[in-house]
Amino acid sequence: MAQQEQQGFTVWLTGMLGAGKTTLAEYIAARLRQVGRKVEVLDEDDLGESLWGEIEGANKEERVVISRRLGVVADLLTRNGVCTLVACASPYKAVRDENRRLIQRYVEVYVNCPTEDLIKRDSSGKYKKALAGEIPNFVGITEPYEPPPVNGVEVTIQSNLEPVEAGGLRIFQALLDLTYMNAEELKIITGTKMKVSPKVKKIKPGKAPKAGKAAKAPKAAKKADKKKKK
Repeated sequence: MAQQEQQGFTVWLTGMLGAGKTTLAEYIAARLRQVGRKVEVLDEDDLGESLWGEIEGANKEERVVISRRLGVVADLLTRNGVCTLVACASPYKAVRDENRRLIQRYVEVYVNCPTEDLIKRDSSGKYKKALAGEIPNFVGITEPYEPPPVNGVEVTIQSNLEPVEAGGLRIFQALLDLTYMNAEELKIITGTKMKVSPKVKKIKPGKAPKAGKAAKAPKAAKKADKKKKK
């Protein structure tokens, strides 16, 4: 394999709890292994004990630490030729921009899904508890998730509408456009000959952090918040 093909990269999947980040990361990882790539999946739900055992991610400061620590590990892996898939809510744009500057060979994927749909398909029960006020500072309910700006990420996936295969294909297209993968590899993975999209430019991190808008909470969340205040 040519030297360029051996270079690592990071695909950073951001989005709210239950949006489908882990599913996409595992889907991409399995297909990268088909073409002999070195791959690691960094899932925040699996690495807490090893990387931030003393931190629960219960407030903004702790969530920032989690995103930064995953960014450091992703950078080390990327620089050593590993294709790194990070599944992390990472709700704050400023920290995602920090990781973009740090890692450089970086593809940000916003896995978006309406809060109402996340609540319906939540098997963990965390959204229900957050709506009842049992979990304070819950991202997307009482704590804002700062979505990437329009055209501010390489790929945006609407996971409530797109099957994982379609989302994966668009991630592979971004990897091809940025020359992180080549057409021969992707033909093996997808079974089709993919072409580089014209006029693709690498996204640069924002200069200064701006207060992001919270994902709109459903009416039930608003009612729970009002009861809490009474």
